[in-house]
Parts: sequence; C-alpha cells; structure tokens
Amino acid sequence: MTASPVLNATTDGDLALIQPGGSWTAVNGNLLEQLVQSATPVLLQAKRLRIDLSGLHELDTLGAWLLEKTARRSIASGRPATLTGVSDRYAGLISNLHDVNRSADPVRPPRNVVLDRLEHVGRKAFSATEDVSAFLQMLGALGNATARVIVKPGSLRFKSMVYHLHQVGWQAIPIIALVTFLIGAIIAQQGIFHFRKFGAESYVVDLVGILVLREIGVLIVAIMVAGRSGSAYTAELGSMKMREEIDALSTMGLDPVGILILPRIAALVVALPILAFIGSMSALYGAGLVAWFYGGMSPAIFIARLHEAISITHFEVGLIKAPFMALVIGVIACSEGLRVKGSAESLGRQTTTSVVKSIFLVIVLDGAFAIFFASIGM
Repeated sequence: MTASPVLNATTDGDLALIQPGGSWTAVNGNLLEQLVQSATPVLLQAKRLRIDLSGLHELDTLGAWLLEKTARRSIASGRPATLTGVSDRYAGLISNLHDVNRSADPVRPPRNVVLDRLEHVGRKAFSATEDVSAFLQMLGALGNATARVIVKPGSLRFKSMVYHLHQVGWQAIPIIALVTFLIGAIIAQQGIFHFRKFGAESYVVDLVGILVLREIGVLIVAIMVAGRSGSAYTAELGSMKMREEIDALSTMGLDPVGILILPRIAALVVALPILAFIGSMSALYGAGLVAWFYGGMSPAIFIARLHEAISITHFEVGLIKAPFMALVIGVIACSEGLRVKGSAESLGRQTTTSVVKSIFLVIVLDGAFAIFFASIGM
C-alpha cells in the first residue's frame, strides 16, 4: 500500500524549505495540486527556496512536474531555487523535466511588405503556368482521342454522347429560354425608356437584334452552361477520381479521355450552338413582347424593323463563337475534375475553380472574337 502524499513547508530566516513525502503520483493528482497551493504563502515569505526530495517514496511525471513548476515559479519571482536529496531512481526524470520548455520562441524578423507582395505575385504566376499546362495537356489528349475516333469511328461511345447531349442540351432548354427571355425583355424596356426621350423608340429593335445575335445571346448561354454543365462535369470526374475509377480504367488498358471526356465535350460542342440559337430567339421574343406592351410597337412592325436591322452575318457571328466556347468550357471542366485529390474539400475547390475559369475565359474569348470579326468586317 502506497503512502499518502504530504508536503511540509517551513521557513528558516530567508530560506523556505519544502519537503514532499509519500507517493507523488498521478493517482493523487487532485491532492497534490492542493498541497502545492497550500505551500504558496510560505514561498512568499522567503527569499530562497530549497526542495528536499529525500522523503519521497514514489514519484512519476505528474508529481515531478508539479515540483518543477514550483521551482520555476520561485525563480521567475526572483527567488533562487535548489533541489536536494534527489535519489538515483528519480534523477533522470527530474533532469528531463528540468529541460522541458526551456528554449525561447524564435524571434521572426519583420517581413518586408514589398518582398511579400512580389512573392505572392510569383506564386500566382507559377500557379497560372500550371493551369495553362493542365489546359494544354487536356487539349492535346482530347485531340489525340479525336484522331483515334476519326480513324476508327466505332470507338466513339455514341450512347454516352447522346446521354450527355440530353443532360446538357435538352434539359437545359427551359432555364436557358427563361433567362434569355427576361434579359431580352429587360434590354428592350431600358432601351425604349431611354430612346423615348429622343423620339427614337424604333431603334430599340436595332439595339436588341444586333446585341442579342452577336454578343449577349451566346455569351449568356455560355456562362449558364459553364455554371450548370461545366460544374457537373468537374464534380462527376472528380468523384470518379476520388473513388479511383479513372485509375482503374487506366489499369485495364482503357483510355479515360476517350471513354469519359470525349463524349462529354462532343455533346457540349453540339449542344451549345443549339442552346445559343434558342436563347437568341427567346430573347428576341421577350424584347418583342416588351416593345408591344410597353412601347406600343406591334409585332408586325417589330419584325419588319428587325428584318431591316439585322442580317445573316450577325446570326453567323454569334453561332461561330458557340463551339469554341463549348470547347473551352469542356476542357477546363474536365481538366479541373482530373486535378481533384482525395478529399471532399478538394472536390468543392476544383468545382468552384472550374466555373470561375470557364466564365472568365468565355468572356475573354468573346472579346477576342469581337476584335477579330471587327477586323475582317463582319
């Protein structure tokens, strides 16, 4: 049976003597805390501290640490502390605890704001280089898979392509038509409101017709497809990557690009021009209704004015851009899906990144096409 812990605290002039005895182990943890607290008044009355360990029967890490904290507290308040009567049995434990937490925290030099900013720019530039490399790598793999399909048309997974065409095309028609209808109506309403000040309400047809067919129609549709279908592609491929299904395809000697990615991008390239056409027609229909009810322009006058304002060139400009935008959206969505790591956080981050990159590059591509068509007179 172990002896109960005791702590005798006495003073002799300017010396405080603490003599622990009995069993100073974790079993008596609560009692040991109380004993140490009860000795505090004795420490405050002396200028030096001596801890005599000769009366200890048992000692473990908890008891040794309480005595070490008492000694450190005394030294921190300007009272030297010494340990005596340490048996060989506990000398190693006391020595190890004496060295714990002795090193001061390293002092970090103040950071240079300019260098920090340059480092941040450098890291972003390096990250952008990785993004461009991943995009080009995916584009090259897609081109290789397309070449194999051209040489051997039977290798195209036509059923998968039709399924994804249904997903990104047919099922997207209602939301595409609704949003573009509202946008066309808003543009017409604002145009009539401002052109009415100059007595030129009829020019709203020119505004809506050219703007929708050349720019807004295909751009809005591409942005919505990037948010709807691009994110779905990234999430689907990312989930497959997390479950190691893509690695399993490679292990079986199959090409993941040809099986998983080519049908998705092919469906997107086919669907986006169709959706852009439907969106443009829906926007013009919304503009026509607003011009009729808000501007007093009958449908016959609106259609006649629209026929004068636009030409087939405006329609061609909008549809020519659609496949290229679909290709950019598909390549980015699939490449980001393959960059997913093994966590749900990575899947969410890459899905968000896919949508942001797709929308950004779609807008940049639209601007580049606008400059190109203006330079060739279209």
